[in-house]
Amino acid sequence: MKKNKINNKLILASAGSGKTTFLIKSALSIPSNEKVLITTYTEANEAEIRKKIIKTNGLIPENIQIQTWFSFLIQHGVKPYQGTFHESLFNKPIKGMLLVNSPSGIKYSFVNEFNKKINVPYNEEREFEKHYLTSSRKIYSDKISKFVFNCNSKVNNEIIDRLARIYNHVFIDEVQDLAGYDLELIKLFFKSSISTVLVGDPRQVTYLTHLEKKNDKYKNGLIKDFLIEKCKSLIGGNIDETTLNTSHRNNSEICFFSSKLYPKFPASNSCECIDCRDSSINHKGIYFVQKKDVKSYVDKYNPTEIGWNKKVNSINPTNYFNFGESKGLGFDHVLIYPTNDMVEWLKNHNYALKNEARAKFYVGITRARYSVGIIVENFDDEKILERLNEKQRERDKNAKYAFKK
Repeated sequence: MKKNKINNKLILASAGSGKTTFLIKSALSIPSNEKVLITTYTEANEAEIRKKIIKTNGLIPENIQIQTWFSFLIQHGVKPYQGTFHESLFNKPIKGMLLVNSPSGIKYSFVNEFNKKINVPYNEEREFEKHYLTSSRKIYSDKISKFVFNCNSKVNNEIIDRLARIYNHVFIDEVQDLAGYDLELIKLFFKSSISTVLVGDPRQVTYLTHLEKKNDKYKNGLIKDFLIEKCKSLIGGNIDETTLNTSHRNNSEICFFSSKLYPKFPASNSCECIDCRDSSINHKGIYFVQKKDVKSYVDKYNPTEIGWNKKVNSINPTNYFNFGESKGLGFDHVLIYPTNDMVEWLKNHNYALKNEARAKFYVGITRARYSVGIIVENFDDEKILERLNEKQRERDKNAKYAFKK
């Protein structure tokens, strides 16, 4: 069944703007006789959504289902139709999923004349099972949406039609993490009778569901561009960049600083809510901490430490997260162990910081409510400071940016 009017929407959010809370309130406002799906990429975010619904409502209503994106696709797109898609799967069904973080189903690799590694995948038509599945018959995570999309084509859109009979509303949280064939599935949702709402922060692409070349130009948070270029008649003007552009977590200094990482996006603003702003907190803003002062800084302010991976020699390992793990969380004070590239960006905002590093740096900075310490050794103080908030710098230049014991 087709839609009588456009009821699809994209809401672009800033860090700390309460997008998950907004999504939950929207879902809870839907009448109990209408079925709702809330789906998100990570298990951690799925658990957080469940927790917040129970805290808000006392229980999860019967008409609301919460699933990770992969679980949803396996349940509704892979399992019911696998044999119809390929006859070999009637007698030898798929036995779960293998989560991968690099291209899967690779037949062989070689290095070309430009010293670049080239992967040659198993052919989907001739080598179907090896293209999609491991030897133990688990489907590769980066092939799930492709499997569902191609299967849906073979069964004449029955997968999407069935979903439209089950769900009236679909909310996709952390939509910036979807890529490739995921975007093609979103387009199919838009064409159906399902009211589809996408919510996400395009600056927080710390994960990608797969590395397919399909829609490659729209990865790294360019969901808005995809919708405008590929789904214009299906989304209309329903792209909202203002409702969730105010952070209830980050103060004004942190909002200003983090926005510098993504100058092409609207700058985020700090809210003025009394409940969000504790005036008794003195340690606020952005601080550069030299390595010799790290222990003193941690002892004094007890920040949550955030770095690239677990190999970082943190002061307090029990209060340490990597950038991906910290996503969706909030802390009063944060201390970041930056990569060399992040430090280069601090010195020169025109530095070509890679997309992954840029997104993770943004996530780390925006976990903080009051202060962000960044470990920077042997830096040119003026070169970095001249790119920060002049009002803040003038207020307390020496103490604000160079930690003093």
